[in-house]
Amino acid sequence: MEYKDYYKILGVEKKATESAIRGAYRKLVMKHHPDRNPGNKSAEATLKEINEAYEVLSDPQKKARYDQLGDSYSRWQQTGGAPGGFNWEDWFTQTPGSGRTARVDVEDMFGGMGGFSDFFSAIFGGMGGMSGTAQRQTQRRQRQTAAYQQPVQITLQEAYHGTTRVLQMDGRRLEGKIPPGAQTGTKIRLAGVINGTNGQKGDLYLLIEVLPDGRFERKGDDLYTDVSVDLYTAVLGGQVKVATMTGEVVLTIPAGTQPGQKIRLSGRGMPHLRKPDVRGDLYTNIKVQIPKNLSAKQQELFEKLRQS
Repeated sequence: MEYKDYYKILGVEKKATESAIRGAYRKLVMKHHPDRNPGNKSAEATLKEINEAYEVLSDPQKKARYDQLGDSYSRWQQTGGAPGGFNWEDWFTQTPGSGRTARVDVEDMFGGMGGFSDFFSAIFGGMGGMSGTAQRQTQRRQRQTAAYQQPVQITLQEAYHGTTRVLQMDGRRLEGKIPPGAQTGTKIRLAGVINGTNGQKGDLYLLIEVLPDGRFERKGDDLYTDVSVDLYTAVLGGQVKVATMTGEVVLTIPAGTQPGQKIRLSGRGMPHLRKPDVRGDLYTNIKVQIPKNLSAKQQELFEKLRQS
């Protein structure tokens, strides 16, 4: 199994702060987001690695466990270890502070990202009493039961607050909870609700599509919106009201603001899918309105300004 360098994937140092890690993650998500790379499978694969790396490095417990493995792996390399010769099995069965870890269903935790790598599953899923290979094979067999997808459309407002959808399946009423931060492509797993073949229960996946919103453009967890400002406010400075996902706020326009200038409202974007208390930012794109049909007096004043 290949060792994954999550620090390298995010382009940060091991001693990077939580803020630096989050900033690097946001930049990479914007760069590789499907909206900017339509149909690009390479960008899609890279985005999955980025999300996996951030999931580990943004979580203190996962980060500590990963750093422990990294130190062990580095010592092995420094002693001349050959590629592929690292004893993963010994490491899998070790859990800091105890004997073994409990089994964690990675798809339940992170189904919205289409599943993480075998490396992630092995390190953070626990091995129980099986070998790593045996348990991964068992997990794959278990996931080969019937699975169905149901497209579900939600508004951006629902994606912000979270919502529910009620479905009728085989005469039963099923309720699926969609967490805050869901994006187009997010999959919500309803385990064991489908009557599959051979008496096995299958899973139902709600495939989320977030409908376009006339006010905002979404890029990852960040939102973008246009704000119209009159010429006088752009030149002299002032305040305007800006719509956000939770209502209007007052935005201060600095004197000398230029057309196309972006002003960031921190924490006014979308919630992170797995960390709803962490939100992206809202970027306002300033559009300066040039006055039309000037009066003779106004034209005279502008002429004086031009000549001054």
